[in-house]
Amino acid sequence: MLELLAQSPPFAIAAAAFVGLLIGSFLNVVIHRVPIMMEREWANQAAELRGEPAPHGERFDLLAPRSRCPSCGHRIGATENIPVISWLLQRGKCRGCGTGISARYPAVEILTAALCALAIAVFGPTAAGLGAAIFSCVLVALTFIDFDTQLLPDSMTLPLLWLGLLFNLWGVYAPLQEAVVGAMAGYLLLWSVYWLFRLVTGKEGMGFGDFKLLAAIGAWFGWTALPAVILLASVVGAVVGIGLMIFARHGRETPIPFGPYLAGAGLLALYLREPLASLYGL
Repeated sequence: MLELLAQSPPFAIAAAAFVGLLIGSFLNVVIHRVPIMMEREWANQAAELRGEPAPHGERFDLLAPRSRCPSCGHRIGATENIPVISWLLQRGKCRGCGTGISARYPAVEILTAALCALAIAVFGPTAAGLGAAIFSCVLVALTFIDFDTQLLPDSMTLPLLWLGLLFNLWGVYAPLQEAVVGAMAGYLLLWSVYWLFRLVTGKEGMGFGDFKLLAAIGAWFGWTALPAVILLASVVGAVVGIGLMIFARHGRETPIPFGPYLAGAGLLALYLREPLASLYGL
């Protein structure tokens, strides 16, 4: 199979897109359930400290219980879980009660498929291609979780960081020394900004998950990628924030997640690391 993929780039790209659709379907579960799992864990820990019974004793994870319609409780069958196709055949509605199903579900599947196909198209069916696809998939999940909840779970950012260092043991994306320095610098840069902003204003300007996400990006692409990543994420975040205040009438106190902009800049670093680094003479 690996030989066939190597000899036929179009087949490899198509296979990556197909697998990406399946992964995207799973990412929809991750995006929905991981924040709930975190909240339940916090509630159980708080109850334990108070000496009370755990309020959430039933199993709730990425595998159980089975997916259901939140409106009518209809169990989602296998034929209703086919990426994109099921949503189209059901016209974006629950088969049980007719309640609308958000178009974001197929959008996540299509986005994940496109990013996986792009990874293989650029890097080929290699370790670099596999790593690029994994990196992209994790960023998709983190982006939508942060949009929904302003959370960047440690259960995803920290493994992403260690994976970057693992790939760079062989210098797949950056020399190991640059990757280690990138992980440290990525965390400390935003950590410093956080505390400076807090000392000046008395408020928290960002969450600790942002530090860890930038550290992960540094672990993948080295410290030379960080200036461009921070600049791109900050500019796009500022433009979007100003646009929301003007057109959506968001107040200055309304939190705007920074993780999606870091994720977008991280994807640019994946494909444009050397040109971006050269802008700074690094």
